[in-house]
Amino acid sequence: MYELQRTQRIPASAEQVWNFIASAQNLKEITPGHMGFEITSSGLQDKMYPGMFICYNVRPLPGVKIKWVTEIAQLKEQDYFVDEQRKGPYRVWHHQHLLRAIDGGIEMTDIVHYQPPLGILGSIVNSLFLRKTLKGIFDYRFARIEQRFGKFS
Repeated sequence: MYELQRTQRIPASAEQVWNFIASAQNLKEITPGHMGFEITSSGLQDKMYPGMFICYNVRPLPGVKIKWVTEIAQLKEQDYFVDEQRKGPYRVWHHQHLLRAIDGGIEMTDIVHYQPPLGILGSIVNSLFLRKTLKGIFDYRFARIEQRFGKFS
């Protein structure tokens, strides 16, 4: 099992940040274009809720399209939510999105626990490029959030 953690300070209110991150429709905005992110769920509600399933396609590599299904496993309004993969490229994917009020805004922390498929081969793939790819995706998200809400001073 591997862990990726990212913390970002955002000069905005909990309500503003929550309304953005808790809307599945905004996922595309914070996902790199080369990933080919596309929500395929029909009738998806704007606000996330516990038990909500989100279906989408991603292209982790050129020409490789993967169907991914996540469930919002836990949620506390303006505090946190957890999405877990139900179908997709990982053996395990557990992603916590945590918000904490700080002076001047919000501290948002993403904690991802993941396990690639294919046992030892998956571990090698993680070492060679998967971890770096995930870090790049979260770097992109950091930049997009900063563009949307501004830099924390």
